[in-house]
Amino acid sequence: MQPSFLTRFAAAALLLAGAATAQAQTPPAPGESPRIDAIRKAGVLRVGVVNNPPWLVQNTTGSGEPWMGSSWLLGKEFARLLDVKIVPVQVSHETKVPALIANQMDIMIGPLNQNAERAKIIDFVTFSNTSVCMFGLASNPKFTNATKVEDFNQPGITMAYFSGAGEEPLVLENFPKAKLRGVTNSGSVAPIEEVLAGRSDVAPLNRMLWPNISKKVKGLAVFPKENDCQDSKIFAIDAGMGVAKNQPVYLEWLRKVEARMHPELVAEERRMTQTLK
Repeated sequence: MQPSFLTRFAAAALLLAGAATAQAQTPPAPGESPRIDAIRKAGVLRVGVVNNPPWLVQNTTGSGEPWMGSSWLLGKEFARLLDVKIVPVQVSHETKVPALIANQMDIMIGPLNQNAERAKIIDFVTFSNTSVCMFGLASNPKFTNATKVEDFNQPGITMAYFSGAGEEPLVLENFPKAKLRGVTNSGSVAPIEEVLAGRSDVAPLNRMLWPNISKKVKGLAVFPKENDCQDSKIFAIDAGMGVAKNQPVYLEWLRKVEARMHPELVAEERRMTQTLK
């Protein structure tokens, strides 16, 4: 019996999908990318590393792989496809971009927050973002009645934040109508005491830290609540791996591999987020 049109169409679609996946995985041929040629010749992929949970976490147990997280997962995949060994190059948050530009690594797996200044000197392979959740007491209608983030920008709302923290200028810019309480950081990850004591209705918290805080501190609610606030776009900044400028073939291939791996990277980020304290 001859296969139906739909059967032939489905088979063709599968072949095309497989070809596209294979193409995304296949590194550029010799001579197409000086960077990839150099990596193959050296037999190693030099990846810049710095402890940056949940994306990249150093394993200090003495057993297993030296690093964990979605950044490491993607870095290993690059090395696997190039058939070379992955070699970590330890840097600091202050030296990671200068070391990349100085060719001390092939890619900074970091990740790095993207901004206009950095975009002038390096290119990015974007795979995640940083953003914040807003949290308050579950028993406080001023907090729980909010349906959009703009609802917190009104005179009847008191918002706490840590003075000198990264979100301070964003809070001042985006919530000028609210009563703002800049408080000193006493070692906590957010002004949780301010909210629990009722001195503030709402406070910002890095989205990565919310799942663990919600388990440890009872009586709190979060905004936005969907997907446990992990899809929050509040103060969102794209994050990604960095490569030196003027490497278009190398950069395009890295981005194709990331696109194929993206669901796995999201799942790994979520798993690592559950361990943050």
